[in-house]
Amino acid sequence: MKKEKPRPTLKPVPQEQTEAGQKFFAEMAVDVLARTLWGEARGEGTAGMQAVANVILNRAEISKRLKGYWWGNTLIEVCQKPRQFSCWNKEDANYTKVLSVTEKDIYFATALRIAKRAVASVLPDITKGATHYHAASITPYWARGVTPCAKLGRHLFYQLIEV
Repeated sequence: MKKEKPRPTLKPVPQEQTEAGQKFFAEMAVDVLARTLWGEARGEGTAGMQAVANVILNRAEISKRLKGYWWGNTLIEVCQKPRQFSCWNKEDANYTKVLSVTEKDIYFATALRIAKRAVASVLPDITKGATHYHAASITPYWARGVTPCAKLGRHLFYQLIEV
């Protein structure tokens, strides 16, 4: 007769540890989102950074609704998905700047305020549901023949997937 291995017993995680973990994850999401906003749109002012935040939030919402999507399932995954937001590409000139910027930079302080509002779910969507954007000076293959849903600053925004 085979002896069964004892199964480990799962103990419930104390409420304070769960809350601490959620708080830590939310703080990390704010930081990564703010760095993305700063890296992608610091030259576009508050509205430009808010619009990029809206795109990221819209992508995360679609992923949540579909129970997973290729560009990531959390704000952090969406921001850092390879080839989606160029500031996270290691060969991009902004990459080392994104990692080292602090609140002493006025634009990063603004990005942090926007990111906090985004994570708290109180940031209005000024892009009308956009999931993609690009600088108006270029036309990526995916934007050809598609009508933008918003134009903010020097960027065009598109809703390629409904939120």
